[in-house]
Amino acid sequence: MKSQGYIEGQKNGFGISPYMQELMVYAGQMECYGRCEEMVEKFTTVKVNPSQVYRVTDYVSESLKAEDGKSERSLPPIRKEDVLYVELDGSMVCTRNKDSWKEIKLARLFKGSDCLNPNTSYSCLSDSQYVGHFGTSVDFGEKLSGVIDSYGDLRNRLVFVTDGAAWIREWIADHYPLSCSVLDFFHAMEHLYEFAEKAFPCTSEAKQAWCDCQKKLLLASEVETVLSNIGSTCAKEEDKQKLITYYENNKKRMRYKQYRNIGCGIIGSGAIESAHRTVIQKRMKLSGQRWSTKGVENMLRLRVIVMNKQWSKVIDFLKMPCLTRCA
Repeated sequence: MKSQGYIEGQKNGFGISPYMQELMVYAGQMECYGRCEEMVEKFTTVKVNPSQVYRVTDYVSESLKAEDGKSERSLPPIRKEDVLYVELDGSMVCTRNKDSWKEIKLARLFKGSDCLNPNTSYSCLSDSQYVGHFGTSVDFGEKLSGVIDSYGDLRNRLVFVTDGAAWIREWIADHYPLSCSVLDFFHAMEHLYEFAEKAFPCTSEAKQAWCDCQKKLLLASEVETVLSNIGSTCAKEEDKQKLITYYENNKKRMRYKQYRNIGCGIIGSGAIESAHRTVIQKRMKLSGQRWSTKGVENMLRLRVIVMNKQWSKVIDFLKMPCLTRCA
């Protein structure tokens, strides 16, 4: 229950009660600042302006910056018979920098027992945890490792499902050599379909039949046969070599028959694709948005806090003894 001082007092030099600041921050991480005015007034009958919402939201998130270094998990401990899945990928946002599009790195962790109807169009997760970072892969890896390691030494009960990015593949091999590292099956097939478009430009039926055959072989872990079949096509040598190199680099991560017998049998990265939409795109890739580096970091921090069901971090900060607001 919130105290009277929390509801009616003032905090951090804004002349706004902690409770109203909480509402403004929550609105600010949900919707563009221009729309927050309408949202806050609808629920409180109090008029605020977008710049006010921005200043409060940005200040509160910046004040929680120390939380980024804490490797805490939000999921319960892993049972002996369960598996921890980790999916990670990058999502681009438009910034004000010279090279305007920059990557946010995002990971989603969940237990096999939290996956309902896996490998179907009805699959969903009952619980999961997110780790986000705007910066180098090294810093992101350290942040993610802290959370993963908090679950203990899982060895082959730790399953990564990722695309073929070299830095991800190498990071997993260096830090978790005993884990299961899976190349997302849909990425593997995407590359195959792109190749088939060039190898069978005029015969769609032959292209589909060939792709269906390779798909069955990949699911049976017959990667060598697929590589041979790619080499036997009439495609250009450079196109064949491009796909062959991709599969060769990830061959140890394409044992799909084995992976489908581990945990709940996930071999696709649908969970992280969904996370891009709900954590990042929903708030940070709206029409016309361009972000400062600080703005990306602060908004990402709040989005992860909300998605991890850790809003108490914001409330606890606002309940702290009054601080002098930064200029």
